[in-house]
Amino acid sequence: MTPHIVSTKIYVLVLAALLALTALTVAASFYDLGGGRLHYANAVTALTIAVSKATLVVLYFMHVRYSSHLTWVFVGAGVFWLLVLIGLTLSDVLTRGWLPSPGPWSS
Repeated sequence: MTPHIVSTKIYVLVLAALLALTALTVAASFYDLGGGRLHYANAVTALTIAVSKATLVVLYFMHVRYSSHLTWVFVGAGVFWLLVLIGLTLSDVLTRGWLPSPGPWSS
């Protein structure tokens, strides 16, 4: 199997996209996107941009886009395992009975 040759133009475009997404992350950090029911909007925005950047890195710089189907299976298994771990962590955190925060010291 001959390796796929990726042109320099593709790498430059991916680099430009990563730099633009990084600038978008920095710009989004200066705004409070929350308010009302959307108090997690900043975290969702940051995670969406981070997943986009990670996808570009995996596909192009790790050469997964032009790899065999077996490589795609292992990448998919890794993503599935990450989702399982996140789901189990969230099922623990979201079902806890949180203790109220303590008040000031009493004399």
